[in-house]
Amino acid sequence: MSAGRSQAPSRQARTPTALTIAGSDSGGGAGIQADLKAFARCGVHGTSAITAITAQNTVGVSAIHPVPPEIVLAQVRAVAEDIGVDAVKVGMLGTTLVTEAVARALDELPAGTPVVVDPVMIAESGARLLEPEAERALIAEILPRASVLTPNLPEARVLAALAPPWPRQPGERSSEQSSEQSSEQSAPSGARPGRPSSSSSTSADEQDEAERLVRSLLALGPASVVLTGGHRRRATDLFLTGAGDGQIVSISGERHPPGAAHGSGCTHSSVLAAQLALGRTPIEAARIARAFAGAAVARGLRELGAGAGPVDVLGLAGMRSP
Repeated sequence: MSAGRSQAPSRQARTPTALTIAGSDSGGGAGIQADLKAFARCGVHGTSAITAITAQNTVGVSAIHPVPPEIVLAQVRAVAEDIGVDAVKVGMLGTTLVTEAVARALDELPAGTPVVVDPVMIAESGARLLEPEAERALIAEILPRASVLTPNLPEARVLAALAPPWPRQPGERSSEQSSEQSSEQSAPSGARPGRPSSSSSTSADEQDEAERLVRSLLALGPASVVLTGGHRRRATDLFLTGAGDGQIVSISGERHPPGAAHGSGCTHSSVLAAQLALGRTPIEAARIARAFAGAAVARGLRELGAGAGPVDVLGLAGMRSP
């Protein structure tokens, strides 16, 4: 090489990428909008495959338009063949056909690609986001492909109640019995879906139910389960992996004032996926996700809208400073 010729710059290290397969929230609080913000907060480039378009704000969901399954699959293929996918977050699926298309898309990704599944069924406002007939498709087609499953308590109860019957120890209650009893205890008439409510059950009873649910969900096929704690008395996540010693790990955190939790579940699962894209282990990613989601709720935009305001994972107020 001649003395006067400059060397070509070295190729910059590749930026990790994460793909969200989820619905769009026109209010910007949940869905792919929340997912992409969470990816950015973690220093990961976000890509998306939209499964449904929702007309949504802090008060409720007024319309849902499912995206054709072939378009969902095409979006994933377009991203994977050019940009690449280091981790996936799966959120709202909506219909059985879309669920089946997403299962096919996941199978086309490189083997070992981490997949975080947030089993979105009911919006913060109470609107149904997954057709009842698609619930079993979610269990059969998506959960066995999940690296980490991240349900909240109401979602865990629904999934466990729909699970195929598993062998039980003498005297142990079935998932259906546990779900029915817990629903009677914690969801009195008039209670909003997905909200904690007063009941006579003790914290010990609730913890016992939560641990049973985690083990039941792990038996459905995901490699690990994180039961989030936002809908329980103690805001503690429970982590269990099939690759460990069978011990449930508690991930504690603070409970923050209500009023701005819209998108908290999406944010939690997306941060977890982004951390897996960065090479962290599932338990490390789960701890970081709990911390980031908690901080996002604490900074939540309670002044926006008439309903539950969106979480703030980016710290928008600080970003406005010169």
